[in-house]
Amino acid sequence: MVEGRGPVRCLIEGSRFRPHSLFVTPPVLAALSGVVESLGPEVPVYVASQGTLDGVVGFHLHRGCLAAGVRTPAPPLAELIRPGASSSLLVVLEGLTNHDNLGGIFRNAMAFGADAVLVCPRSCDPLYRRAIRVSLGASLRVPFARCEGWPGSLQTLRRAGYRIVALHPGADSVEPDEPARVLGPRVALVLGTEGEGLSAAALDAADLQLRIPMSPGVDSINVASASAIAMAHFFQRYRAAGGA
Repeated sequence: MVEGRGPVRCLIEGSRFRPHSLFVTPPVLAALSGVVESLGPEVPVYVASQGTLDGVVGFHLHRGCLAAGVRTPAPPLAELIRPGASSSLLVVLEGLTNHDNLGGIFRNAMAFGADAVLVCPRSCDPLYRRAIRVSLGASLRVPFARCEGWPGSLQTLRRAGYRIVALHPGADSVEPDEPARVLGPRVALVLGTEGEGLSAAALDAADLQLRIPMSPGVDSINVASASAIAMAHFFQRYRAAGGA
């Protein structure tokens, strides 16, 4: 289920998922008229008042826009590794069970050109309605896959030429402006849940532990915010190098 004008536009215009039906208020229909007109006759568009929409949904849907999409199987991990690319950035999530954080990370991944997001078996669903809304539709566009063989999937990435970089505030971690060993042309950036952080198994599998410099007395920031800082760092480097 997709909620909001922006995410619904993403579903129709730029996602790998097929829209099944739309349920909108008259103002939203007018605002999305160009997008809605691109839909084929097989996709019904139901138009009703705000009150009727709220009654059907069960709560006040103040965005006045809801769409159902057809879920398709996630691509296999092998399709997301980009074996021919000179540079690649994958975002790997362990234990992310907060849909707001997950959606924020997908939004950052789209903004900073990550090739895909990989989620461990314990992480929440990128296609959950709240995750889609917070991501502004990015989880409909950024490719993702679930790593069932966790944490063995990290070894699969290493064999494909990725350096496993764990974002971790520990004392043994290095800062991103340290030597070039911190950076590589193919990076898998691993992030853990807030509180527990990354598991010992994930940290052991990492080639490098990376920390974000912070003021004294502060040991961490929100994981979505941390992901944006880290992804922006790699994005700037790849853009400067002309990487794809």
